[in-house]
Amino acid sequence: MNKATFDRVSSWVFDLDHTLYPRQNCLFDQIEVKMTDYVMQNLGINRERANRLRKNYWNIYGTTLSGLMKEYSIDPKKFLHDVHQIDFSVLEPSPDLGEAIANLNGRKIIYTNGTAIYAQEVLTALEILPVFDSIYGVENADYLPKPEAGAFEIIFKKDGISPQNAAMFEDDPRNLIAPKSLGMQTVLVGQNHLEKPNHVDFVTNDLGYFLRQIV
Repeated sequence: MNKATFDRVSSWVFDLDHTLYPRQNCLFDQIEVKMTDYVMQNLGINRERANRLRKNYWNIYGTTLSGLMKEYSIDPKKFLHDVHQIDFSVLEPSPDLGEAIANLNGRKIIYTNGTAIYAQEVLTALEILPVFDSIYGVENADYLPKPEAGAFEIIFKKDGISPQNAAMFEDDPRNLIAPKSLGMQTVLVGQNHLEKPNHVDFVTNDLGYFLRQIV
């Protein structure tokens, strides 16, 4: 990586789940169980079918919520409240990551397909909440989810982000397509990415280490 690549970056946009903490924590596994339970109860179907529907909607629409809203007109507020009632104690504090993010020059933003309140809970458990200047959830994009380009445009406009002077960190390659098309530097985070898609500038399995190289 050429450190100078990030010299023009003044806005640092971070996804949350599986970006700021590893999959091994299994935090999101709890949410997936809650989503399956919600689908079962509200659509009156068995667990196997509900779980399959949850996965299909995530693949087709970007999030399970988006699929349920489009196919069944569910209330997103109740869904998001219910599925985020989970145990955050599985997360371990990440002071080194917090320090690496804090040392970046410019604004530090969280943008997640979860809710802003949920993001605050995660960041509190990681003990890095004060590092970030703003937190945006799916509700701040009028429930339009990543990877839809319109969702990014809403959030970036609200925060005054100039994509040409910004970088995005994500664990889902789909969610970097729109940022790259807008002119952002894109970084794919996680241990399961064996190849680098054309719309991804960098891949790392250690976000803290990657950020320290920039500084």
